[in-house]
Amino acid sequence: MEMIADILLVAGALGAGLYCHVLARRLSRFNDLENGVGGAVAVLSAQVDDLSKTLASAKDAANGSSETLEQLTERAEAVSRKLELLMASMHDMPDAPGQPADQPPPEPSGPVFSHNVNRSAG
Repeated sequence: MEMIADILLVAGALGAGLYCHVLARRLSRFNDLENGVGGAVAVLSAQVDDLSKTLASAKDAANGSSETLEQLTERAEAVSRKLELLMASMHDMPDAPGQPADQPPPEPSGPVFSHNVNRSAG
């Protein structure tokens, strides 16, 4: 009976050893830098580095564009203030020399010729 128990114990140990060997081979393939997960991690790490550099350059470009846009906005506001002043000063001027701004222009008093009748249509 002891002999059968020893044989089963040895067989179990050999089976466990074989199983450990198979797992070790699978694990080495899993961590292989060329084809396994190790390679995928290395590729992803390189991509993260590239994306970090790209993000930094995009951030610098955005900051430069923001500064340029801010300067252009300030210039536009200054020009807008000048135009508002010009428009305000234009309201004070009469429409025609010698004629008040709030009266309509006088009607022509002479004969109306045919070429003057359709002047507003064209």
